[in-house]
Amino acid sequence: MDIKGKVAVITGGASGIGRATALKFAAEGAAGVVVADLNEAALKTVADQVGGLAVRCDVGREDDLKRLVAEAEKRYGRVDVFFSNAGILGHGGPEAPDELWDAMWRIHVMAHVWAARAVVEPMLARGEGQFVITASAAGLLNIVESAPYGVTKHAAVAFAEWLSIAYGRRGLDVSCLCPQAVRTGMVPDDGGSAGVDGILSADTVAEEVLKTMRERRFLVLPHPQVLDYMRNKTADYDRWLGGMQKLYMKSQG
Repeated sequence: MDIKGKVAVITGGASGIGRATALKFAAEGAAGVVVADLNEAALKTVADQVGGLAVRCDVGREDDLKRLVAEAEKRYGRVDVFFSNAGILGHGGPEAPDELWDAMWRIHVMAHVWAARAVVEPMLARGEGQFVITASAAGLLNIVESAPYGVTKHAAVAFAEWLSIAYGRRGLDVSCLCPQAVRTGMVPDDGGSAGVDGILSADTVAEEVLKTMRERRFLVLPHPQVLDYMRNKTADYDRWLGGMQKLYMKSQG
């Protein structure tokens, strides 16, 4: 899908990848950009920059996502593109508190489900639409620092796959963004284990999102090495796990 003339909603839009993508969409001629986030001050700044609509939204609540879509439709009449991008960080394994597991499940998985409930049927009725999910390379591979993050990002990829399987021949284009480290406020200076192939700018990632949308491809891979890692993983799972075990031990100091 070409973003020109389209109406796009972006969650997590006040900073990082969301902000960069909002600016790119506006520069490419989007008819409307709806920027959603919890950070109201930054949210308004980005919306003003793109001449769009600012909506405070907690994606961990279905009612908030319903209201977000309703406000977008009230202003622009429709939603052509929904970029479900919001995310959080947190470390630990099974011992991580239930509150963290629950928050990540709601924000990294259910937020996509709730958004799809709100926008997919109208898109199908019009015969076109784009649903973009920000997962992570952790959703295709894993991440040694955080079990909750790796698990929920895997689920995000699976849900994106399911949307494409179910609706891809009815006019819905689905893309799944799976970068490694991106220079945002969520990423440590060295990128952690995700920084092994360098840290990309949010602008670079946003440009890759646009390119993938135009080409109607599923995976958005700003770090192309991720595809090779996926192939290595499926070619020899035990060897891949051994390498990840070494990376985990290194992360523990």
